[in-house]
Parts: sequence; structure tokens; C-alpha cells
Amino acid sequence: MNITDVRVRKMTKEGKMKAVVSITIDDEFVVHDIKVVEGDKGLFIAMPSRKAADGEYRDIAHPINSGTRNNIQQIVLEAYEKALLEPEAE
Repeated sequence: MNITDVRVRKMTKEGKMKAVVSITIDDEFVVHDIKVVEGDKGLFIAMPSRKAADGEYRDIAHPINSGTRNNIQQIVLEAYEKALLEPEAE
């Protein structure tokens, strides 16, 4: 699996959520609404989720193993850090 495109939308409001990201996998499959979140131990990603009837949030797309999750997180956070260096569009 190769992540072939990453699109970062930075958040302008203060808060824990820093950006919303879309990734393209193998130029064939897109996952939208991956969140970049500031936690107690630094930045991490939260996969797209939906609120269930019981009030819990459940991922609607997520990696099956920790190696894949770490790979996606590394690529997304690198793209986010790069986006921080770009000037704001007006």
C-alpha cells in the first residue's frame, strides 16, 4: 500500500484539532476526515468516525494493524508539519 497523495486542511480555530486530512492510497482509494489532534504526548491522528446510537464514536475506516497505522500517521504528520510552513491563502 502506498499513500500517493495527502491533502491537509489546517484549522484556524484554537483547540486540540489542528487539521483535517484526506489521503489517497495507490491513486485509487481516498480516505477523508482523518484528524490531526494535539494530545498530552504530542500530535496523533484520529481516523474518520461516526457517533453511534449509544453515544460512542466508532471508526468508519481504520488500519487493521499497528504497523500500517504508524505508517499512515508518520506520512500524515509529516504533511501537516510541511503545511505549517506554507503561507496562509487569502
